[in-house]
Amino acid sequence: MRLRAPAALLAAALLAFHATPASAATITTNPGFEDGLTGWTCSSAQAVSSPVHGGARALQGTPQGNDLARCQQSVTVQPNTTYQLSSWVQGAYVFLGATGTGVNASTWGSPGAQWSQLKTSFTTGASTTSVTIYVNGWYGQGAYYADDVVLDGPGGAPDTQAPTVPGNVAVGGATASSLNVTWSASTDNVGVTRYEVSRDNGSPATATGTSFTAAGLSPKTSYAFKVRACDAAGNCSAYSTPATGTTTTGGGGGGLPKRVLVGYLHASFANGSGYIPMSEVPAEWDVINLAFGEPTSVTSGDIRFRQCSAAECPNVEPEADFIAAIRAKQAQGKKVLISIGGQNGQVQLTTAAARDKFVESVSAIIDRYGLDGLDIDFEGHSLYLNPGDTNLAAPTTPVVVNLIAALKTLKSRYGAKFTLTMAPETFFVQLGYQFYGPGPTGAADSRSASYLPVIHAMRDDLTLLHVQDYNSGPIKGLDDQYHTMGGHDFHVAMTDMLLSGFPIMGNPANVFPPLRQDQVAIGLPASVNAGNGFTSVTEVQKAFDCLAKGSNCGTYRPRGVYPGLRGLMAWSINWDRYNGQEFSRSHRAYLNALT
Repeated sequence: MRLRAPAALLAAALLAFHATPASAATITTNPGFEDGLTGWTCSSAQAVSSPVHGGARALQGTPQGNDLARCQQSVTVQPNTTYQLSSWVQGAYVFLGATGTGVNASTWGSPGAQWSQLKTSFTTGASTTSVTIYVNGWYGQGAYYADDVVLDGPGGAPDTQAPTVPGNVAVGGATASSLNVTWSASTDNVGVTRYEVSRDNGSPATATGTSFTAAGLSPKTSYAFKVRACDAAGNCSAYSTPATGTTTTGGGGGGLPKRVLVGYLHASFANGSGYIPMSEVPAEWDVINLAFGEPTSVTSGDIRFRQCSAAECPNVEPEADFIAAIRAKQAQGKKVLISIGGQNGQVQLTTAAARDKFVESVSAIIDRYGLDGLDIDFEGHSLYLNPGDTNLAAPTTPVVVNLIAALKTLKSRYGAKFTLTMAPETFFVQLGYQFYGPGPTGAADSRSASYLPVIHAMRDDLTLLHVQDYNSGPIKGLDDQYHTMGGHDFHVAMTDMLLSGFPIMGNPANVFPPLRQDQVAIGLPASVNAGNGFTSVTEVQKAFDCLAKGSNCGTYRPRGVYPGLRGLMAWSINWDRYNGQEFSRSHRAYLNALT
């Protein structure tokens, strides 16, 4: 036995040697995340102890909205040299790649819950001395894991020279919600790979060219921007001298409080809830939408509004008293609008003649009653997208193009004080995360998300968007889960999509940008009588807390905190009074208490 022991030990050692493959050489810093995220620059990611491929730790990244949870690091390399890049990964979609001067290598996989190795290679150019290697997930695909990120090849001398400071920074192209920043290019011995733009000394945004559009800004506000240049090795110049710019007034409908309640008044019908004379509309409401102006025919563009008939509404006031009460509300700081459409008012501006008639007839209503503006409540088949109409910023479907042109004309006619609001259903807005028009195969409903190009075109003139979070089917949120109306999570998920933006049909090249916080209110039924999806006062306020304060959240976590969220909309003022004004009194007190 003593003589055979060394042989047995040798056999076991040889077996162990052949069972464990040799590790590749690597010039990656902290390739297995054993030291946490040391050496890596990451977003929405952390080092975890399980699952791991090797060692004691691995990377977990969780994409959120447009954030792909990328982890990257700059590695010095030698020119004219071939390198092998690999990583062990888990997840629905995981991407691995490298970028640098003359280098753009990438690969991806969908390994699911089992470790799988991704591999790619690249050859550096004559002037390449550093590359950035990265790993990331994909939109709405849940967490991914990565371990043992190996870059195999010879290392190079570190690049320590920073680029020169960018020059001639200028700010222009002002709209109500955006400014365009431009600058002259920097130079460097290796090459600039990115520019970082800081607004008002905040965390920088990244640009690859020499211009950057700052979006989601507030109207009539001055902003300062400074720019620095960075290379692939992570060397950054000093910031440039700040340049300032001011957004335009835009938006319309000034004079509203920081938090608003918007309500629809049954001005042309009773609908079982009873007629309310304008003079008796409760003071809690800041915006009063007269429901409804309707077309003489679906495609005429000829919009008419009449007060409720005495036969249906015995307590209807004379027109002179109605107008006088509107003036009294306006003197109190209220906005009174004509709402066009509704469930029965289908409006299709299929021709230029219908577009022009729409402008003429809506203007006549606004002028007759001295109104502050217009609410677009197109439902049913009013809006749709033709096959091939896929570019959010350049729609081609006539009913969409003509509506945009009509609204711009009305805005121009009445000026900065013109209040413009919209009340689409979730089907016409948030459904765009999954479907947009008939889709690439033509099988989807052509009305899907057809409001999006209208909202996008009018975003600089839009006072409020209050999507109807009711009478809705389940809608997929940015967490890729379906959310059902009636609870606070539904309102949080739907509102988060408006305030963080989302890729249309998941396409990162066609993104609906976020709206300003002051442009968004949550649309609700005022009572159980008013529509499907009624949400209790408690649940509504939990949703608002989550969005505006980051507290009281449920299972859905929004992509940000939105303290400027504007308020609430209800269908309707009449149904609220029928229900003892629970909606307006409770929520007015809640909104007033917010800072």
